[in-house]
Amino acid sequence: MAAQIVAIVIFVAMFIMIILDKIEKHYVTLGCGALTLIGVFGICMHDFKAMWHVINLQSIFTLEFWRTSGAESESGGIDWATILFLGGMMVMVEGMARVGFFNWLCRRIAKFVHYKTIPIFFAFMAMSFVLAMFIDSITVILFLASVTIELSRLLKFNPVPMIMSEIFCANLGGSATMCGDPPNIIIGSNLHYSFMDFVENTGAVALISFVFIVAYFYLVMKKGLTSTASASDYDNLPSPESFITDKAGFAVSTVIFLCAVTLLITHSTTGLTVAFIGVVIAIITLITSGKHILEVLKGVDYKTLLFFTGLFVVVGGLEETGVLEIIANFISSVCGSNYYLMVAIIIWVSGIASAFIDNIPFAATMVPIIKELAAGSDPLLSTLAWSLAMGTDVGGSATPIGASANVVGTSAAAKAGHPIGWGEYCKKMAPATVIVMLISTVYICLRYVTAL
Repeated sequence: MAAQIVAIVIFVAMFIMIILDKIEKHYVTLGCGALTLIGVFGICMHDFKAMWHVINLQSIFTLEFWRTSGAESESGGIDWATILFLGGMMVMVEGMARVGFFNWLCRRIAKFVHYKTIPIFFAFMAMSFVLAMFIDSITVILFLASVTIELSRLLKFNPVPMIMSEIFCANLGGSATMCGDPPNIIIGSNLHYSFMDFVENTGAVALISFVFIVAYFYLVMKKGLTSTASASDYDNLPSPESFITDKAGFAVSTVIFLCAVTLLITHSTTGLTVAFIGVVIAIITLITSGKHILEVLKGVDYKTLLFFTGLFVVVGGLEETGVLEIIANFISSVCGSNYYLMVAIIIWVSGIASAFIDNIPFAATMVPIIKELAAGSDPLLSTLAWSLAMGTDVGGSATPIGASANVVGTSAAAKAGHPIGWGEYCKKMAPATVIVMLISTVYICLRYVTAL
C-alpha cells in the first residue's frame, strides 16, 4: 500500500509540474524517475529485481529486440525500442533539413499551384497530413509555418488560418501511422503492432476524417485567406531550387527517407523491429553526412529522448505496484461487458485529457491499462489500442498547449506579429477535434465492437 501511495504521489506531482511548465519537462521526468527508483522500489518495496525490470537494459541485448520472431514478449519499464527509433528518425530528419529538403518541398508545391492562396491552403493541409505520417509533427509544422509566414508577406494574406489548419492536419496525419506521433510509437512497440497495422486501422479513420476536416476548415477559414498581392509580386519569389543547400546531400537524403519508409512498411514481413530500423537509418544518415556529422547530431532533440526515459520509469512504478491494474478494474466494473461504452470512454477521456496535458505520458500510462482491460482478448486489445491512438493523437489539437506542434505553430505566428489567442484558437480547433472524435467513435464501434 505504501509503495502504491508513493508511486501515485510521484506520478501526480510529475503531471502537475509538466502542466505548470516552470521546469523543463525532461528534468521533471528524470527527477521523478529517480524518486520512483529510490522511493518506490528501494525504500518501500526493497525490490531491486523490480527496479532492474523497470530499467530494462537487458532487453537491448536480446535478439528479439532487433529482430522479432513474431512471438509475444513481455516487457515493461523503459521502452528502449521507442527511444532508439525516435532518436533514429530525429537524426534522419536533421539530415534532410540540413540540405534544404523541406524548404524546397514547400516552395515547389506553392509554385505548382501558381501561388494562389486557396490552392496553397489545400496543398499545405494535404502536405502537412502526409508528411506527419512519416516525420515528427513538430518538424513538419516548424518548416510549414515558416514557409507560410514568408509566403503571406509576399502574397499579402493572413497566415493564421493556414497555420491553424496545418497544425490540425499534422496531428491528424500523425495518427495514421505507427511513426507519425509519439503515442503511436509507444502503443505499437509495446503491443507489437506493425506500421501497416496502423495504416489499415487508424489510417483509415484518419483519411476519412481528413476529408471532413478539409471541408470544415475551408468553410471556416476561407474569409481570412484573401490575398491583396498583384501579379508582379510573384516575380520576386525565389525559385524552389535555390533553397537546396547541398544537391548531392539532397539526393542522398531523399533515398534514405524512401528506404526508411520501405523498411517501416515491410517490417512486419522482414521481422526487423523499429529499434533496428531507427538505429540503421541513423547510422546511414551520419555516414553520408560526412563533415556535417556534428551539425546533424547537434540538431537532435535529446531533451525529448530524456523526457521519455524518465517518463517510462515513473509509469513503470505504477505498473509494478499494481496501481494500473486497479484503474483497469475500475473501468471494467463501470463498463461491464458493454464494449461500446468502453471504447467511448477510452476515446473521449483520452481526447479531453490530451487537450490539456501532454499526450505522451498519458498514452504511456494507458497502454498497460488497456492490456488489463482486454484480459487476454486480442480483438478487444486492438480495438482499445486504436481507440487510445485516435483519442490521444487528435485530442491534443483542441487547445494551444495540447500538443507540441500546436506550441511550435502558434509561437511561430506570434513571432511574426500574428498572435493566436486561446479564444480564437479553440473557437476554430475544438469543433474540428470533436468532429474527428465523433467519426472515430462511430467508425471503431461499427468496424470492431460489433464483431466482438
